[in-house]
Amino acid sequence: MNKLKFFFIISILFGLFGFIPNTNSFSATGELYIGTAKVEITPPVGIRLLGGYGQRDKEPSEGINDPLYARVLVLDVNGYRIAIIACDLIFYNDKGILDIAKEQFNIPHLMVCSSHTHSGPNLEDSDSYARSVERAMVKGLDEAVKNMFPARISAGSSTFPQLGYNRLLMRENGYRRALWMDLDRIPYGPVDPEVGVIKIEDVNGNPRVILMMYACHAVVNNVNYEISADYPGAATKKVDEAFGNNTMCMFIQGSAGEVNPMFRSPSRGRNGDPPTDYTQKEKMGTILANEVIKVVKSLPPQKNNETTLKAMCDSLKFTGRFDKTLTYNMHFTTVLINDDIAIATMQGEPFLRHQFFWKENADVAHPFFFGYTLSSGGDNPGYVADIKSAAYGGYGADDNAGRIEVGAGEAIMNKHLENLYRLRGIMRDKPGPP
Repeated sequence: MNKLKFFFIISILFGLFGFIPNTNSFSATGELYIGTAKVEITPPVGIRLLGGYGQRDKEPSEGINDPLYARVLVLDVNGYRIAIIACDLIFYNDKGILDIAKEQFNIPHLMVCSSHTHSGPNLEDSDSYARSVERAMVKGLDEAVKNMFPARISAGSSTFPQLGYNRLLMRENGYRRALWMDLDRIPYGPVDPEVGVIKIEDVNGNPRVILMMYACHAVVNNVNYEISADYPGAATKKVDEAFGNNTMCMFIQGSAGEVNPMFRSPSRGRNGDPPTDYTQKEKMGTILANEVIKVVKSLPPQKNNETTLKAMCDSLKFTGRFDKTLTYNMHFTTVLINDDIAIATMQGEPFLRHQFFWKENADVAHPFFFGYTLSSGGDNPGYVADIKSAAYGGYGADDNAGRIEVGAGEAIMNKHLENLYRLRGIMRDKPGPP
């Protein structure tokens, strides 16, 4: 059977079972099944570290402080699947995993979310390691799909004292510039002090997957020479331990473009300096984990056994802000679960106001923002500043000739909002009644 005939038959079947007949938009209602997997992606000692830290730029690692993982979650309703892979990497941009997910595992919507840890390798600098990460993700998807079980989903959030600060401070000349270290822990703002939580439990009420959404750069380790998942790794480990070995916690980075942690280890070099103080990332991870644990324990179970799963992929094209010859094809995914959990994704490093926009305007009970997320393809533009930040400048806003055009982030978020209303079925395609 050729591929065209196959997809034609599949599209008819999707229509029979309540799916929206569109290659970019799907909807299914029924019992939720999930599959999970946790696969290690720790690189070998000696791999070159990612650049961007001055004296450490692309130097070989000296050891491993804590392992890196890719955590896989597959959600299935009546055969329609959405998957999330949360990985301890600075970025994951390889579109090949998206094709594999569709062709081998019938997953049309895969979101690969990077924690943005700076204590790790740059995949673009090591092809062999990048291939090993892809193989690990494929292994995780295979394990998850083969071990599906019925589940229930719920969500919540909590606001608590901020762990990060906004590193772009206004200066005397009326423009903002970066304050890289806030050693006095002054709560410069704005930041988002909220942690979002999605809890997925089995039919016996046991937590099996916990997603934590938080917006803060994973740079607590500062300049170091060992592989580490930074504070997101410490936080997920604490949550796992709190609920037992059958629970998997996944960290989802938010719009942390200009947000740095107030917990920081001193920088170190290679010439006899003291070793990195990793207790700082443990402290921040523990504080975040404790808040997540409280939220999880407070969430009531899903009210019924029926789950509605909807998603829509979209894309917009932009030029560079200063270099108009540059082009950025931005892909993003909008997800709606049970009409009360809404997820918006963005690739690259989105600034904070994009997350604020989504939370303020996505009028559902639980709006969540997934930054640093590869979904359906597209380009990684680096930083995506909001219009106000682009005007006032600073690192990530106007410091580089390769920055994306002004207003790109707002255009993406407006499209997310439009698509959310389409998924909710309230955006008319023709004139409504008088």
